[in-house]
Amino acid sequence: MCGRTACSLAADNLRRACAYRDRRGKHRQPEWVRGDRYQPSYNKGPQSSGPVLLSRRHLHQDADSSERVLMDMRWGLVPSWFKQDNPSKLQYNTSNCRSDTMLSKSSYKGALLKGKRCVVLADGFYEWQQQSGGKQPYFIYFPQTKDAMEKGSEGDEEWKGWRLLTMAGIFDCWEPPAGGEMLYTYSIITVEASKDVSFIHHRQVRAGKREGMPAILDGDEAIRKWLDFAEVPTQEAIKLIQPTENIVFHPVSTFVNNIRNNTPECVAPIELGTKKEVRATPSNKGMLGWLKSSQEGSPQKKENDLPKWTSQFIHSPSPKKTSADVMQQWLGKQGQPAAKKHKA
Repeated sequence: MCGRTACSLAADNLRRACAYRDRRGKHRQPEWVRGDRYQPSYNKGPQSSGPVLLSRRHLHQDADSSERVLMDMRWGLVPSWFKQDNPSKLQYNTSNCRSDTMLSKSSYKGALLKGKRCVVLADGFYEWQQQSGGKQPYFIYFPQTKDAMEKGSEGDEEWKGWRLLTMAGIFDCWEPPAGGEMLYTYSIITVEASKDVSFIHHRQVRAGKREGMPAILDGDEAIRKWLDFAEVPTQEAIKLIQPTENIVFHPVSTFVNNIRNNTPECVAPIELGTKKEVRATPSNKGMLGWLKSSQEGSPQKKENDLPKWTSQFIHSPSPKKTSADVMQQWLGKQGQPAAKKHKA
């Protein structure tokens, strides 16, 4: 399942990070809809709001379905057919939607068949591993390139910062029976956990299947097909819903367990065993400083200042997982020992 995420980019940078090419090959950035409501956070849980991508045609019937918009929606789908006057009276949890039942459960089927597909955006998501001393949280995200760890040149049009995790979702729009503002909500689709993170879920194996993780859309072509409901029918789109191995992770402090904690320490790596947090070392204070300023969006901050996050892994990463090596190089430049890799 996916029960907690982080999305710390300021609104303008989030828009830049979601740049794409439309049907005519034109480079575009999605426009914000209700962007003033978006609040960056290192610790988002169900019932909070978060950023999603969707086709502009859902809002404007004459729009090109390949065009995208950004919208702040509430996490936890409320079906359009829900008749009570208060959406909080919905009796079941709709923050996650299992891929094997999304075409059979009424909460999701109607929205899915109507093409109400969205992409949920995050820096990454959290999962907890059951251990003898309690639950150990991990932060899981896309591998990051060298560009994501260094400052780009002034005025770069292309976003070279943190690569956002792009998760497949379903959304719906609920109108209060007595009238009032429409409520947009979403659910994150989950699939069977990939091999790399299945050890986190070892305690929850049901009916021969590992506990789920978000269905991650890896690359703009997958995102395009998932969002363009007018060109890509449901049966073709759902073929994109499958586990991915292209993810990396590191252990984080139990500080993140409390949903009220919303600071960079939530995503900062720790050394397992010692529980020594990264913020305690001089070089990583700079990293945490960047993370903290990334959601302030102050005019003095350069838009292309890029995150300097660290990666520490339980498993030795495959060649494609370069985030750890890049961060070790960055830490070395700061005069501090490189982060250690942990073995299973």
